[in-house]
Amino acid sequence: MPRGVVLLSGGLDSATVLAIARAEGFDAFALTVLYGQRHRVEVEAAKRVAAAIGVAEHRFVRVELDVLGGSALTAAIEVPKDRVDDGGIPATYVPARNTVLLSLALGYAEVVGATDLFVGVNAVDYSGYPDCRPEFVRAFEALANVATKAAVGGARYRVHAPLLEKTKPEIIRCGLELGVDYALTHSCYDPDDTGGACGHCDSCLIRARAFAALGLADPALAAPPEPLRSQHRRAGEDPARGADHG
Repeated sequence: MPRGVVLLSGGLDSATVLAIARAEGFDAFALTVLYGQRHRVEVEAAKRVAAAIGVAEHRFVRVELDVLGGSALTAAIEVPKDRVDDGGIPATYVPARNTVLLSLALGYAEVVGATDLFVGVNAVDYSGYPDCRPEFVRAFEALANVATKAAVGGARYRVHAPLLEKTKPEIIRCGLELGVDYALTHSCYDPDDTGGACGHCDSCLIRARAFAALGLADPALAAPPEPLRSQHRRAGEDPARGADHG
């Protein structure tokens, strides 16, 4: 089986991309990045998704983007709620995040002998992030093919963004057809102390509307799974503890 590195955040989109990679015959090497996000609920979700869909290996990397600040996801900035889209880039944008994450995935790919990177960026139902556009994906793929030892040796890297032109309902429908259990995922930008979704941030609203368009309820708005409730804010816990590091 060909090997593919899948960026796995634990959210709806990345879970769907992992299922797509597996359905396309790739041996999936999942990479979850702890980038200094204020809430680590998604890390537990990534573990659940990887276990449910199946991966060859699941690695965790810590990169402290929070020291740079500049985002409501990493700094003490209020997460926008019930926002009216004004065409601007919201406070939840994390400076250079997808560039950093894909760079880590590229390094991991070189190590495990993979030339295919999978990422869940989406340019249709998104919050205006510049690093979720086709131009970004094409530019990073070009970079990968001049910046690595493997590429110099003749390898050809591909960045797969299978959700890029899909609406959120289309993404959910695709995932359901592939057997994704979206109750295992987490997308909320501002979860409560139990790990429950707030229901009012951009991510929650986009998800809920997409499920509703399909005549379904978003399982993320129900109570979080028991392991998450018990581990969400346990003092001193390493969120990567118990992970498979190969």
